[in-house]
Amino acid sequence: MHSIDIRPLTALPETVKQLTEMLIETVAAGGSVSFMHPLAPEVAAGFWCNSLALAERGERVVLGAFDGEALVATVTLLLDFPPNQPHRAEIAKMMTSLSHRGRGIATRLMHAAEELAVERGKTLLVLDTAAEEGAAGLYERLGFILAGEIPDYALKPHGGLTGTLVYWKRIGLAAQPRPQRTA
Repeated sequence: MHSIDIRPLTALPETVKQLTEMLIETVAAGGSVSFMHPLAPEVAAGFWCNSLALAERGERVVLGAFDGEALVATVTLLLDFPPNQPHRAEIAKMMTSLSHRGRGIATRLMHAAEELAVERGKTLLVLDTAAEEGAAGLYERLGFILAGEIPDYALKPHGGLTGTLVYWKRIGLAAQPRPQRTA
């Protein structure tokens, strides 16, 4: 395996093609990432073109992990929130190619997303994942705290309902231990 290179993505045709293939593969494998199986390539490509256009406007960052020239994982850091939420960001569309799972790439991507959020002055990260076959274990190992489960939140890609688990994590200065108050 080559060393994994993590960087922000732009709307280059080859990048959109690889993101499209990864999204289709993830959905086909049962990944609950907002789409149903079978996922048409033009729908997946349209999603990524829109997401990357939002990234160009600074509303999000789409990170990619590359093994050589192959895009093998991605995560999106959502940054555009209402005026009363300038301190938070959200993790979305965490996906790793089936061929590269279990190698720590998702962990590296999540650390990179968190670092970007801190650089942008964010102090709270939130995310959600499917209650069934989601990435709860990964997020908990990374220090995310379960806020709760919403039952029957979404359809699974192959049908049937699944709950969603909602997580949060203080980051940056907010993650520092706070001095204890003395009486």
